[in-house]
Amino acid sequence: MALMKSGWLWRQTTVLKRWKLNWCDIWIDGSFVFYKSDSRRDFMQRVSLKTTCVDVRSGFECAGVNPPESHPRENLLVVLLADASSVNLCANSEDEAIAWKLTIVDTKRNPLFTYDPYDDSYQAVPVNSHHTIYITPGAGPGTHQVVVQRDPFDGVAEQLALGLLAGMAAGAAMRSFLWMPFLFC
Repeated sequence: MALMKSGWLWRQTTVLKRWKLNWCDIWIDGSFVFYKSDSRRDFMQRVSLKTTCVDVRSGFECAGVNPPESHPRENLLVVLLADASSVNLCANSEDEAIAWKLTIVDTKRNPLFTYDPYDDSYQAVPVNSHHTIYITPGAGPGTHQVVVQRDPFDGVAEQLALGLLAGMAAGAAMRSFLWMPFLFC
């Protein structure tokens, strides 16, 4: 999967409201991931920008959020989520905060496309857990994206076999109960 932007950001914790320095990655599928270090081993939090992000604010638009010590208010970045919560971030400079905001907005609104060779057309595909995304290398300024979709009928035979087996077991159990009155007469 392709990486859109990565770098160090200050993130405010939700409970104690303390500022901690985290390594942040924005992936092309809309995942905004926070790690303890740039080695990407200690995963802390993941936010899906395409499904949960409502709005992104930066600088003086971030009302009610105080930046960490020795950082001006212009460096603030707030990602508002659909569940009425927010992710409060602080960059090292105002330009960096604007760059993060533009990347988040671009990732949030940029759809993925699949190519249909029979119609010679591209169709937008909503990203969810059943899609795998591959990026073609060397695509140049306009990145081409190919989406491989999971077959909707994959696993139907197994479900049908389990249903038949459960029906046979239930039928055998019911048949034995139907003969019970005749055995006690």
